[in-house]
Amino acid sequence: MNSVVLAVVGVAMMVLGYVLYSRFLARRVYKLQDSFVTPAHELDDGVDYVPTNKYVLWGHHFTSVAGAAPIVGPAIAVIWGWVPAFLWVTIGTVFFAGVHDLGALWASSRHKGKSIGSLSGQYIGHRGRNLFLVVIFLVLLMVNAAFAVVISGLLVNTPTAVIPTWGAIVVALLIGQAIYRLKWSLPLVSVIGVAALYALILVGDRFPVVLPETVLGLSANAFWIVVLFLYAGVASVLPVWLLLQPRDYINGLQLFIALGILYGAVLISAPTVVAPAFNDSLPEGTPSIVPLLFVTIACGAISGFHGIVASGTSSKQLDKEPDARFVGYFGAVGEGLLALGAIIATTAGFRTIADWEAVYSAFGQGGVSAFIEGGAAIVNQGLGIPDGLSATILATMAILFAATTMDTGIRLQRFVVQEAAHIIGFSLNKALATVIVLAVAMGLTFGAGGDGSGGMLIWPLFGTTNQLLAGLTLSIIAVILLRKGRPVLPVLVPLVFLLVMSVYALIVQMGEFWAAENWLLLVLDVIILIAAVWVIFESAIVMSRAKKSPPDLDEDVMEGAAPGKRSSP
Repeated sequence: MNSVVLAVVGVAMMVLGYVLYSRFLARRVYKLQDSFVTPAHELDDGVDYVPTNKYVLWGHHFTSVAGAAPIVGPAIAVIWGWVPAFLWVTIGTVFFAGVHDLGALWASSRHKGKSIGSLSGQYIGHRGRNLFLVVIFLVLLMVNAAFAVVISGLLVNTPTAVIPTWGAIVVALLIGQAIYRLKWSLPLVSVIGVAALYALILVGDRFPVVLPETVLGLSANAFWIVVLFLYAGVASVLPVWLLLQPRDYINGLQLFIALGILYGAVLISAPTVVAPAFNDSLPEGTPSIVPLLFVTIACGAISGFHGIVASGTSSKQLDKEPDARFVGYFGAVGEGLLALGAIIATTAGFRTIADWEAVYSAFGQGGVSAFIEGGAAIVNQGLGIPDGLSATILATMAILFAATTMDTGIRLQRFVVQEAAHIIGFSLNKALATVIVLAVAMGLTFGAGGDGSGGMLIWPLFGTTNQLLAGLTLSIIAVILLRKGRPVLPVLVPLVFLLVMSVYALIVQMGEFWAAENWLLLVLDVIILIAAVWVIFESAIVMSRAKKSPPDLDEDVMEGAAPGKRSSP
């Protein structure tokens, strides 16, 4: 199979999904209205609620949800063959992720920017909300702790990426000032920002930063983990316009340029896919493709983490409700393109099937390193960019997206802690809540692994928990749509599929953890399974009642509208 065919067919499917299917969702299902007053205007506070240009907001949303996961998942899942991974990424992006991401952004915007956890309390009940918050907290904990480990490893293994990684923060701060204080035009800021970022990549490739084996008594990996958490903690309490938005926006542009380089190299060099379409010679110990494929590839097909971001930060910055189609659905398309690029890099970036099999010698192999190695080989072959510089570009891309996900993840976990405190009956300011979040995440990272590897300890549960969260988020969206008398089938199909696959995967993993005597993961698996089943039953009861009740059109008219303004049903 020629990789050009995969690239053209995959990109065409996603583009058509945005042009056609997202338009149907926007007009018939979610009924986005330009006259609706969004929370960003109604509750504008200059910190979390900030009306934002849709392109800047798309950059924030896209890079916050992307991270390393749409690279890691597909780069591992191709062990079953490229066909299953390709089909799940393309179909999942168009009919699952777009519906979920756009729906979560719309639902939160229609409820004053409330998180999906808060909406679960309003539409499912207080028990459902509390259990929902447990799942959300665990997902965020897994993301923050694991991504810190992944980024630190990349900084140590790819020292040429150190300067562009930290230099991008300075670029972002300057871009924020240029947009909001100096009022420069967005195209001018974009050109300058991208040029500065790629200049840093060239500098980093020339001057790699290699840390000594120990720094302040810590290993190089542990030192970077501490620095990353401290940075993410500070970034999470700053106004979104100062660092989070501009950093994510410029990273979004950088990603599309990097993807353009990768896809351009594919079109020019047309490398052959050496990996099997369906792998009949799986290494010993490889789990069954069903249900594990659908939880191994989460981000890039559909991800519950996206719903947390959409309802946690993006909905508070939505300038006009119709912008949700571009921010939410096209954000999912961007991540699908990244996942597709990861599939091509890890199946066509090797010279022979023997080279590919040497990397994929066991389940869990591949990941970011395979993406960087395979992608660099394709870029070198197609565009003549040296292997070292190609690897620096791709490694910087992976690091920056994982880091922006950490920025947003720490902020979102702080929201969850504050919400949980409010439920209990007391309030926490954002500084104290952030300290609690950092203490828990760093406690897991270093307490469970003295060398800082503890962040990966509970990662085997991430895919399953993440997909479960996506299904539960879709259940809330379905209840809202039923209450409004809207078409609900586009939401119900992915909802049922995800809940079945994620619960099935939890049961399968429970047996694996029991056999391995991994009691921590077994206990967490049981807790998540009980919470999930409980929320599923309560959601089903609420949906049944909503289906039998007359549509609540008044709610559709007034949600979030400012006094004196109404949007038509």
